[in-house]
Amino acid sequence: MNTTRLWNTRVETDADITAVHALNTAAFDTPAEADLVDALRADPAWIDGLSMVTVTDDDTVIGHALITRCHIGEVPALCLAPCAVLPGYRRTGAGSAAIRAVLDAARARGERCVTVLGHPTYYPRFGFDRASRYGIGLGIEVPDEALMVLSLDPDDVPPAGTIRYAAPFDI
Repeated sequence: MNTTRLWNTRVETDADITAVHALNTAAFDTPAEADLVDALRADPAWIDGLSMVTVTDDDTVIGHALITRCHIGEVPALCLAPCAVLPGYRRTGAGSAAIRAVLDAARARGERCVTVLGHPTYYPRFGFDRASRYGIGLGIEVPDEALMVLSLDPDDVPPAGTIRYAAPFDI
């Protein structure tokens, strides 16, 4: 599939857990991301309603985007990770649809900002900007352009500090 289309997205349900695990296993070189999602479900960082799936017309899960709680310094923030699409549905907009849906859900909850450690040419399309511009960093070495932040309120500036991810990230 190489065409972009409008996709249906919805909040992940308990019935989707196996499909989300399989999707993350298929999307990445190792099962680490699939195992991370499972570990995050059992962690206090999990936020009900902020795990979104993209589905086909017959409700087959083909994309997934997850937001969990993190902190920037002592300020509550969010972390977008992992995001995945079944290999046969890449470059169709399925991943973007899940990411937009989960960001919209976080915004609707009144959350302040979202961080992501990812591809510097992909995430800016959603409004993410280099985190270092706001004095935000990590306790480990990562490429500066790969650590990004998005303020969910355009009038709000993200807080400066070091990002602390949920324990399952092991960072």
